[in-house]
Amino acid sequence: MAAYTTIDDPEAFFQCKGYVGNGSANNAITFDGSTDMAPDFVWIKNRDATDSHCLFDSVRGATKVLNSDTNALETTDADTLDSFTSDGFQVDADVKVNTNTEDYMSWNWKAGTTSGITTNAATDITPSGYSFNATSGFSIIEYTGNTDATTQLPHGLGAVPHYIMVKNVSHADNWYVYHHKNTAAPETDYLHINLTNATYDADGIWGDTAPDSVNITLGTDPGVNDSGRENIAYVWTEKQGFSKFGAYVGNGNVDGPFIYCGFKPAYIVIKEPDAVSAWIVFSNKTPFDTSTFEKPRLVANATGTDSGSNLGLDFLSNGFKLRETDTDINGSGDDFIYIAFAEAPFVNSEGVPCNAE
Repeated sequence: MAAYTTIDDPEAFFQCKGYVGNGSANNAITFDGSTDMAPDFVWIKNRDATDSHCLFDSVRGATKVLNSDTNALETTDADTLDSFTSDGFQVDADVKVNTNTEDYMSWNWKAGTTSGITTNAATDITPSGYSFNATSGFSIIEYTGNTDATTQLPHGLGAVPHYIMVKNVSHADNWYVYHHKNTAAPETDYLHINLTNATYDADGIWGDTAPDSVNITLGTDPGVNDSGRENIAYVWTEKQGFSKFGAYVGNGNVDGPFIYCGFKPAYIVIKEPDAVSAWIVFSNKTPFDTSTFEKPRLVANATGTDSGSNLGLDFLSNGFKLRETDTDINGSGDDFIYIAFAEAPFVNSEGVPCNAE
């Protein structure tokens, strides 16, 4: 199994950042990595209070908030994230992002290119705004729906997307999620990241068509393609040694399955798509018990804190291993999908192994 990477420095495109709020305006949060990264997508969660997850991106603009735990439309709040900076972001005094002495976790992605996406057919949607990076495999696309059953939305990545999140920002509707390992025919199925529901089967979301290296097909469902309504899409394609969108089968044992990624993970999300289950989020920036491997977890579909919510999951130099019988991540015989981004590749592009901490 090849372990080489296309990205030697994951910190140039993705970084986790934990911080303590100060309750004041203009609180500058600077990333810890040795590489400066100007983020285009920032996801913040208060670890100490039951506040909503807050999602921001540079395409919609600072202060424009979405929540992964609700179906709410976009709100504008000048007291949240008020700017993206050259190596982090700045938050004001809203409790969801900056309560004094409370702990926060943020997950941050870089896109960056704002020209070059074109459309070719009458049924294609021309994005009203976008930022993409083919190297890291990430696009942010803002578009207006047209309710055409053969709509094509260009993504700019030059490779087939493996994971997609879409939200109608002008109307209260659920998030729609595509994961290429979700069932045997993922182009007909979708999940809601704001809900615990099992996967749904409907061709009105992705038009019963898998995404290709140029376009995402959208069906007629108003959740992703209602005429005149604004939407935002976050689109990723897998990059060797940097990102992985895979699946595994649980064994219900503390000696759980090992999942090879080709890198040491910084961030992992796990969901059981065939059952009512939470979207479990782990980060390398939260403390964990080195003897039990138990790590604090957050839940993308809920406002809860990570206090007392530890699960056994071991971040390894080339992937992760389940050390927990909890059915949320390791039910015996159950199928799970996951999303993972790298802290460091297992082996760099020159064939040199990277050291695990």
